[in-house]
Amino acid sequence: MASPFYLKSLSSTNNSPFVLVLVLIFPCLKLAESQAKLCRTSCGDIPINYPFGVDDGCGSPYYRHILVCSNSGQLELRTPSGRYPVTNISYTDPYILVTDPFMWNCQDRDNFRPTRPFSLDTSTHLRLSSQNDYLFFNCSENDVIMEPKPMFCERFPEQCDSTCDSASYLCRHLPRCAFALRESSCCSYYPKATESLRMMLRYCATYTSVYWRNLGITPGYNQIPEYGIRVDYEIPVTASCLRCQDNVKGGGVCGFDTQSQNFMCLCKRGNVTTYCADKNFQHTSPGAVAGTVTAVSVAGAFGIGAGVWYLRKLRAKAPVTHGVQSNENRLF
Repeated sequence: MASPFYLKSLSSTNNSPFVLVLVLIFPCLKLAESQAKLCRTSCGDIPINYPFGVDDGCGSPYYRHILVCSNSGQLELRTPSGRYPVTNISYTDPYILVTDPFMWNCQDRDNFRPTRPFSLDTSTHLRLSSQNDYLFFNCSENDVIMEPKPMFCERFPEQCDSTCDSASYLCRHLPRCAFALRESSCCSYYPKATESLRMMLRYCATYTSVYWRNLGITPGYNQIPEYGIRVDYEIPVTASCLRCQDNVKGGGVCGFDTQSQNFMCLCKRGNVTTYCADKNFQHTSPGAVAGTVTAVSVAGAFGIGAGVWYLRKLRAKAPVTHGVQSNENRLF
């Protein structure tokens, strides 16, 4: 069934062929008005702000395809080793907290499940936080140096980083389940790279990650251990993004062109390369801007292409009007 817009145009133009062009480009014009809405600002109960985006073309290209919002509303971090549930994102510190369901937890106790090493893409602006500690369980004493770290470092200072501390605080006070292990050994070791983590897991039954959560109180004891992986990131601050976000200049959303990855300011009426209130720049058409490619935008682009082709065909047959627009040949 034709839309009311089409029926009204049809009746008011006496079946003019130009109605087809107008109807075809109308969905695209409709999309341009809501271009900024393509960028979701949350996934579940976790806010999504710059530099991140769960829709392609939103946020910074440095973190393109890093975060995924599942159909169930679960935010996940995508890494070479898999996809991991995100429990929190801090934009002031800044860091991402993720959980690894393959890691050991209190419910496992002495029953160790197969695991896989967590890794990050070194080409991104993500890095494992120094506030993480790793606990390894049931390691082979023939292959892993398991000794109290202070004593070992005192005797072998040049090999201090190679020991897995069997007398660490966390091994003696496992978070939320201090006495979960009964017959298994535990030691604390911070792997410098993914490869060293893989080496440890060759000779240990499993492992878990503990990060130190800041309670925000000073001075004194202001951190507590929690299970999870803290991933630190950088916020690329650019003058273009600051202008785009400035409410005085239109209050846009920072994004990028999905093909060139150049900066784009996503606005309510489309996208610009500067800021939304800049009157010197016209808004780009939805077919050439950043943002999620949807069926609507594809249909709009197809409509414009078909409309332009049909218009040219009609103009070839139309009488010459010497550039004067009459009510008969007016498009809008």
